[in-house]
Amino acid sequence: MSDKPKNTQKAKQAGQTKQAEQAEQAEPRRLGVFKTYKLYVGGKFPRSESGRVYEVTDSQGTWLANAPRASRKDARDAVVAARKAFGGWSGATAYNRGQVLYRVAEMLEGRRDQFVREVADAEGTSKSKAALQVEAAIDRWVWYAGWTDKIAQVVGGGNPVAGPYFNLSSPEPTGVVTVLAPQESSFLGLVSVLAPVIATGNTAVVIASEKAPLPALSLGEVLATSDVPGGVVNILTGGTAEIAAPLAAHQDVNAIDLAGAGEALAKDLEIAAADNLKRVVRPQSVDYFATPGIEGLTAFLETKTVWHPTGALGASGSSY
Repeated sequence: MSDKPKNTQKAKQAGQTKQAEQAEQAEPRRLGVFKTYKLYVGGKFPRSESGRVYEVTDSQGTWLANAPRASRKDARDAVVAARKAFGGWSGATAYNRGQVLYRVAEMLEGRRDQFVREVADAEGTSKSKAALQVEAAIDRWVWYAGWTDKIAQVVGGGNPVAGPYFNLSSPEPTGVVTVLAPQESSFLGLVSVLAPVIATGNTAVVIASEKAPLPALSLGEVLATSDVPGGVVNILTGGTAEIAAPLAAHQDVNAIDLAGAGEALAKDLEIAAADNLKRVVRPQSVDYFATPGIEGLTAFLETKTVWHPTGALGASGSSY
């Protein structure tokens, strides 16, 4: 029997394989879609009003993305959005705010791998160490979600007074808070200073880490899909000093957390904040992995005290 048909078949198969390889090589490789990072203001994702961007690189100097460089106008827009959202957010029940914060944790859990990658690139650390930060940040949201309807019982209550009065103290949110995110802890540090601000009913204007802003901008995408009303959190990126200066002097900002400011900048911002008696939290050394106390919650609470006469019952004048 001749082997000619078999040889012909093998040659045909070899020719088809070669043609397939040539066709595959001829096809252009797919280019990935580069992400356009934007600010998060009023529940939307605008570009900077100035049109400026700056390059964000990893610890080795490799380009990661272009981040928007926010302007003074962007900062003012963020304050307007935060003030507009304050009434509804502060007026929501503490239980409802806790549900919303827990939803943020749920959404972060689903995007854990993305944040591990971004934190590792941003801070020049291993993925295993970045994973510990991301997991701690998720747990931090859960922690503060549990405190929303309990902090009033801890810091408020009835006060003994000398007279026929009821005297009751209860905490209320301060208002619009500017938060300078820590420079070295781009995600866990950011969550640690932001979550307690909004847990107690305040609204926030956040200035992300200048050198590692990408995790903060991605957090904005999570907040937008986590039932957090637009304007409750507003995230700006760019030069920390450039954005912080007008916010520290802004008459409609009630408080400022200087966690991400250096010593010289913190002093200048504190002086500017004194103009309308803003609450100021000075920068301090913090272990963001440690279990937080309630200091972050109480830092931006005001205490309202109500006096009410007890009155009298019956002819004997017994009070109630």
